[in-house]
Amino acid sequence: MTVRTLNSSTLAKPASIKDIARMAGVAHSTVSRALRNSPLVNRETVEKIQRIARETGYRTSAAARSLVTRRSDTIGVVVTNIADPFVAAVVSGIEETADQHGLSVFLANSNAEPEREVRVVRKFEERRVDGIIVTASRVGARHVPLLSHMRVPIVLLNNQHPSQFAHSVMIANVQASLDATRHLIALGHHRIAYLGDRSGYQSDAERYAGYRQALEEGGLPFEPLLVAHGDGKPEGAEAAIADLLALPRPPTAVFCYNDLSALGAMRQIRNRGLRIPADISIVGFDDLYISQYLNPPLTTVRQPMRQMGRLAMETLLQIFAGAESGHDIKVPGELIVRESTAPPKEIS
Repeated sequence: MTVRTLNSSTLAKPASIKDIARMAGVAHSTVSRALRNSPLVNRETVEKIQRIARETGYRTSAAARSLVTRRSDTIGVVVTNIADPFVAAVVSGIEETADQHGLSVFLANSNAEPEREVRVVRKFEERRVDGIIVTASRVGARHVPLLSHMRVPIVLLNNQHPSQFAHSVMIANVQASLDATRHLIALGHHRIAYLGDRSGYQSDAERYAGYRQALEEGGLPFEPLLVAHGDGKPEGAEAAIADLLALPRPPTAVFCYNDLSALGAMRQIRNRGLRIPADISIVGFDDLYISQYLNPPLTTVRQPMRQMGRLAMETLLQIFAGAESGHDIKVPGELIVRESTAPPKEIS
């Protein structure tokens, strides 16, 4: 079989399957099968056709392929805020797994607005993505039926509102918060505050529940005055902890909803001339990259963010493969003890 060559004028434009078939002296269908590594074509012919494709700069048309496979090989990912370090780590895990399976990822920002989140999901569906991952969903119960009946499979990652959605990946918040509060109790703290998020998210409710459970286990009374709520950001935490520090008997330790809240709390504490952890201990939640570089380094609960992104993507792949049952994955957190926690002054 003779391999034909194309002249320079022909190569001025990308080679087509027709061109490759002519050069290899085979049928168009043989080229298509060889480019997909089909076992219906002998190995020698496959290698020759793929070599010609490389040499001529042939590129598979995604649009043409999707007409045949009814797949776009694309995944839509909806995030609340791309600037959030948590989101960046999760998306990294999603992209890593998607790339390993030849899939591309499209990213859209919901700005933490439920209505916008639904619009973005609908747009992804219209664009015929193969699946959608929604991180830290703000969509409430009234939108769950809409998501559940989408023609595109959806996985919620760290869902922020209670729902019975079929596919989700979430940190085991209650146990992780239980461990964090137990750590403070073991150090000898009796007045432990919880600095939460006032938005009413499921994650906040579960972390608060773990905090309450640890107090009960430790035989410590629950004091409503030791609970304050920010907005999950440093600015909101600064205002919230100011109320706690103004109490006649302020807390000796604070468990924060997330690391960003802990960051704001630490700044307010310093502004008041107090020392961490000599005067007050601080625990965060997430283990963002910056947490280890704070002064002092922050004791926090580590969320395996990249792993959670990978698990969400793997859940979609299982759905693609025909898995019918729902996936509700709870990922354990890990308490990382650093220098922002110590015994209270009276027993140190």
